[in-house]
Amino acid sequence: MRKIAPTPTPGRPRDPETGQRILDAALRLLAAQGYSRMSLDAIAVDARVSKPTMYRRWSSKADLATAALRTLQLAEPRPDSGSTPADLIATLENFSRSLLRPNGMSLIGTVLAEEAHTPELLRLFRERIVTPRRAMLRAILDRAAERGELRAGADLDAAVQMLTGAFYARYLAQSKIEPGFARQLVEIVWNGLRKVKARR
Repeated sequence: MRKIAPTPTPGRPRDPETGQRILDAALRLLAAQGYSRMSLDAIAVDARVSKPTMYRRWSSKADLATAALRTLQLAEPRPDSGSTPADLIATLENFSRSLLRPNGMSLIGTVLAEEAHTPELLRLFRERIVTPRRAMLRAILDRAAERGELRAGADLDAAVQMLTGAFYARYLAQSKIEPGFARQLVEIVWNGLRKVKARR
């Protein structure tokens, strides 16, 4: 009689707490040391795991670093109050907090500086951080268009560029972003997008 091979059993499931410890350690070291000086060995020590444990979850240092940064964005609320200006302001205030966290802006500079040496880092940063942020703003404007709030021909892609780009420009010029800047910016952009009701 031919023996039937036993059905293979799945391996032990990954412990989500272990993954979170690794991501938290990566964020701490990113903020303290920057991307180039941060090492996987140091992350492993901080998170109390082995390097093979990390590599089973993330394929490279760039993969882990951008996954860690992405967790900050995933924790942000997705406003949908029915008021387009209010939702834009809330999203941009979250964006401002991310830029102003310890070494927040310098981390972006580190990513750009690594373009020639670690193109994977910039690619993943755009895919995981930049694109989702832009998509959040675009979704708010798309809802406004569906509600008939926008003037004909409003350039929503340009509006998203202005809403995000203004924060980088303000920080580079002044090394700070004042409270109320998001509200001021939205007011300017929204006035250019919204449909003006005809006077009777």
